[in-house]
Amino acid sequence: LWICVVAIVVFCLFPFYWLLNISLKTGADLSSADIIPPNPSLDNYQSIFQNADFVKALRNSAIISGVTTLVALTIGSFAAYALARLHFPMKFLLLAVVLSITTFPPIAIAAPVFKLWTDLGLYNTYLGLILPDLTFTLPLTIYILTSFFREIPRELEEAALVDGASYFQSFRKVVLPLAAPGLVTAGLLAFIFVWNEFLFAITLTSSPSVRPVPAAIAFFTGSSQFEIPLGTISAASVVVTVPLIILVLLFQKRIVAGLTAGAVKG
Repeated sequence: LWICVVAIVVFCLFPFYWLLNISLKTGADLSSADIIPPNPSLDNYQSIFQNADFVKALRNSAIISGVTTLVALTIGSFAAYALARLHFPMKFLLLAVVLSITTFPPIAIAAPVFKLWTDLGLYNTYLGLILPDLTFTLPLTIYILTSFFREIPRELEEAALVDGASYFQSFRKVVLPLAAPGLVTAGLLAFIFVWNEFLFAITLTSSPSVRPVPAAIAFFTGSSQFEIPLGTISAASVVVTVPLIILVLLFQKRIVAGLTAGAVKG
């Protein structure tokens, strides 16, 4: 069993190691297939952080991903709570329609959104990127949180109402803390999706002032017209991946925590 586990871990992590391997190579070493870099160097990392456009792109990705995740969690938590607690006709059909939006191919709406944003003046703006990203992160957030809210006993909210809390207070002080694992899971998935999103980032931007990191990496150039900057692209990819790994490691306990941890037994 342990041999299988180790084999799966190596299989999954080897591409990232190879990316790290290439990022530590320079010059002629880039064309070699050595498992360990013969002359490891941090020149590629120094080069990308001296690139003002890449630093701006990191800031842009942080702003766009953070705002999109915050808005998706705020709106999604209210919508999911309504779907989980309220009774109204065709509720399950509405949830199915919301979830089906996540399966819609973004390329199908890229051109119409580009034309619409150009007419409205939203092209090459933060808002012009946040709104399309919300189109795909919000339905997923609603679906995840709805399943979490359904697992929370209704009696806990009723007890809070009996004690004098309002409906919003019971939602904020009882339901949301118990749904923390769901909020973290939905937030991480939304953040990762927006952080890695490339299609809208490359279609709806035209300058480094608002261009996110995935699109900025695509504009890396070598020292000559026909040179592919493998070293700097690999170094930038490693830098972009590290924040996601840190987030997952920091919140892994919240993700696997019990849905009703801390609730009164009996």
